[in-house]
Amino acid sequence: MAQEQLPHDLILKDRQKLTLTAVTEVISFDETAVVLKTGLGLLTVHGQNLQLKELSVEGGQTCVEGAISALLYEEPRQGGWLRRLMG
Repeated sequence: MAQEQLPHDLILKDRQKLTLTAVTEVISFDETAVVLKTGLGLLTVHGQNLQLKELSVEGGQTCVEGAISALLYEEPRQGGWLRRLMG
């Protein structure tokens, strides 16, 4: 049975506190970037003095605090050109 995808929401308050839902994995984090896997692709949060404040595995809720300067989504990969070529 396929797992139901949780709704993915973002709330950014004053560019200092980002609350997200439907986060399935924290790929990496440091003071300048947090990379999160969501149901809608990879999300990279760029900024300064970033801190991962909350991570709920069950609900996928995450909170990032710091001076947030950019949010960047990368689309989920559907397979490379070689896979499409080979069928």
